[in-house]
Amino acid sequence: MAKSTSKNWVCPFCSRPQTVTDGQEFRRTEYLSLREHKYGEAGVSVAALACANPECREITLTVYFTKGEGTWDTYRAKEVVASYPLRPESTAKSQPSYIPQAIRDDYYEACRVRDLSPKSSATLARRCLQGMIRDFCSIAMSRLIDELDELSRRVTAGNAPAGVTPEAVDAIDHVRSIGNIGAHMEKDVNVIVDIDPGEAQVLIELIELLFEEWYVARESRRQRLAKVTAIGVQKAQQLAVAKAATNYGKLAAPAANPVLIPPAASLRNPVIRAPSPSLTIGVVVRTAQGRPS
Repeated sequence: MAKSTSKNWVCPFCSRPQTVTDGQEFRRTEYLSLREHKYGEAGVSVAALACANPECREITLTVYFTKGEGTWDTYRAKEVVASYPLRPESTAKSQPSYIPQAIRDDYYEACRVRDLSPKSSATLARRCLQGMIRDFCSIAMSRLIDELDELSRRVTAGNAPAGVTPEAVDAIDHVRSIGNIGAHMEKDVNVIVDIDPGEAQVLIELIELLFEEWYVARESRRQRLAKVTAIGVQKAQQLAVAKAATNYGKLAAPAANPVLIPPAASLRNPVIRAPSPSLTIGVVVRTAQGRPS
């Protein structure tokens, strides 16, 4: 049956924070009528959430194996023994398309196998971070340790990309060491160093942090500067139009004291006198007798 609830939730598909309201959540628990197993009274719960974002509308679906008390319709889950995310397959966060596809794929896979194979997850995290160094920092060498040494030198010299800090370089170096555990066996095969899902999750969270501090911050900075540039171009165009309109108005305006000259057909033997101090021009027309008319 549907469960009426209200809580804050972030959709794993679109990363949109939202409040779960009536009709967005479904839960059902079934008692497992089984005999002679070590879990006492056990059950299975199904939980589904629908995203309210109109651009997403995805359904998140998870199955929980539980221990509890009661039987049949009185069963109540008390402890989650294991959880199985069906949709999406992992806790990976949706990443923007301006992060290279190969890097995003390694991140998604590291999240997907975190619980099934933490060593594989750590190895993928190492690979993902190496890809970020090669793409974001433009450093590509044969070994990750050499790339980290070069990145450290650039950070010290002050010419590393914005957002790359000494702390980030140190953290990546630790991931390199942990990832090597999953990628390479020790010379003595009896030496076993394990990695648990919680440790693999810490490496994944470092990747998510650097996605934010490197790629997302760079894109955000680019967009803000682009907005300032667009405003500057727009204002320059508006200023040019305003100046052109003002100059046109000056050229089109009539003279303050226009000089009136009679039509040419009405002039006979015109005599032009020197202009007076008042800058007026007199026109004298002689008659046939030679006297001014």
